[in-house]
Amino acid sequence: MVKKTGGNVEHVVTMRDVAKAAGMSVKTVSNVVNDYEFVSQATRDKVNKAIAELGYTLNMSARNLRKGQTGIIGLAIPDLQMPYFAQLSSLIIAEAKKVGLRVIVEPTQYSREGELEALHGTQQTMLDGLIYSPLELGQDDVDQLNVEYPLVLIGERIFTDAVDHIATENVEGAKRATQYLLKTGCRHVAVVGVHPGEKVGSAALRYRGYLEALEEFGVDFDDRLVAASIMWHRSDGVRAMNALLDSGVDVDGVVALNDMLASGVMHAIQMRGLRIPEDVSVVGFDNSDDSQFLSPSLTSIAPGLEAVARLSVKVLKERIDGHDPNAGCPGKKIFRKVSSSLVVRQSTRQLGDSLIF
Repeated sequence: MVKKTGGNVEHVVTMRDVAKAAGMSVKTVSNVVNDYEFVSQATRDKVNKAIAELGYTLNMSARNLRKGQTGIIGLAIPDLQMPYFAQLSSLIIAEAKKVGLRVIVEPTQYSREGELEALHGTQQTMLDGLIYSPLELGQDDVDQLNVEYPLVLIGERIFTDAVDHIATENVEGAKRATQYLLKTGCRHVAVVGVHPGEKVGSAALRYRGYLEALEEFGVDFDDRLVAASIMWHRSDGVRAMNALLDSGVDVDGVVALNDMLASGVMHAIQMRGLRIPEDVSVVGFDNSDDSQFLSPSLTSIAPGLEAVARLSVKVLKERIDGHDPNAGCPGKKIFRKVSSSLVVRQSTRQLGDSLIF
């Protein structure tokens, strides 16, 4: 149950909260709310009192798991119009179909309220489990993930050992992209799409990879080459690149933190009469389907979305079926980081004959 005051989400009352208030184990509380017959009346009264005081409501999806599966899982993502999330959704739907599951996709529209609704809303009564990719919730919201149905977290906004988590190589990927530009002779490499002040999240992690590459190559950091952008659409890439070029700072390479930003960056460069990659090399991130059809085609980090989709569906399905997917460490949640690679195309100078770096 989500308590609200003045329209603001305060706290989700969970079975764990009831157990703490009653001085009982979560298992005992579960036995009471599900009418398990071998529970003393004194215990039942104590738990029911805590339930009444806290206003706890049983999430019906927990009962559905015991009474019979629906064969439907949820996928909560920020935006279906972003190529990254559209491609990920398509891959997850395909993987789910292989194991007899259907997927309901719920775009949360970059809204904290939408992300909380995806976790705790009434739609959970018809779902066997949820694959969840938040952008607005952060590390302080770990308790929001304390739900009573199978949940697999994807993305890099929250890190916790309380839920299964499939992550991607954000630091390593951006580091690889920056290293490639430096190895091909770039010395004034800009980064576009940084979120100022962010500590956890894709932008923060990719920015860290950029900084690590500069340090390893002995290239001095220049804050004039850091272009912030909260949103990562094409128009944001155009605006950020124009600002860099207008500033007069030397730029011979750009690491854009996603492919849509990179597309806008390339447009801005070309509108100035500059050549790609002869004057400025550009690398994107996500290896979206459109990247190969840009002119010139875009060098980009492939984050391994196929593996993200396969692993997230596999782990969720095993949880739904009552199996422990973590055979190596039974009882512990899964954490997997999927490998990335750099797909070299025409927007960067070539380094040898390999197309994968």
